[in-house]
Amino acid sequence: MIKLYHAPRTRSVRVRWLLEELEVPYELVPVTFKPPTKTFAQDTPFGKLPAIVDGDVTMGESGAIVEYLLERYANGRLAPAIGSPLRGEFLQWVHYAEATAFPPLGIIVWHTLFQRDADQVPGVVAGARERAAAALDVVERALSGKVYLLGTDFSAADVMMGFTLAAARMLGVLDERYPNLSAYLSRLESRPAFHRAAAT
Repeated sequence: MIKLYHAPRTRSVRVRWLLEELEVPYELVPVTFKPPTKTFAQDTPFGKLPAIVDGDVTMGESGAIVEYLLERYANGRLAPAIGSPLRGEFLQWVHYAEATAFPPLGIIVWHTLFQRDADQVPGVVAGARERAAAALDVVERALSGKVYLLGTDFSAADVMMGFTLAAARMLGVLDERYPNLSAYLSRLESRPAFHRAAAT
């Protein structure tokens, strides 16, 4: 059975959410999150969250874990088939959520919640907020007239993006300027699997 090392409000929510959507059995290994005063300090196989152990496979990185779980357990669910015209767009959003949209949010979190020195580096935080807003603008436009990122069908790309958007809302970056994103996030959060994944 898959072991998922998990702490609430961390990227491990993505993995738990996907497992819940796929109805794949897993063992939850609760981890008490340690503020990152030291790198790789979490009590997991890689010292960071999330991490899974699946037989001989041990993995970190939420996007990589999502792709692995889809290949191993999804039986074609929650991702367009390889060769499908939507496959490229799906992969783009899976990685955009973490590689483009999340990094400026991480800078804001680092300086406001962990280092608590935002007042000493106001330009850094302001610049991160601008980059985060620009990244959200792209997704806001892409969601025009759509229910989910790929159209009417929910996919694992929405799992990846949902966590990023929830973080953006918590940090005050996602606000009334983004009606499409706000409505989209509400739809994601109304899913039963999301409720189970977000539970502590």
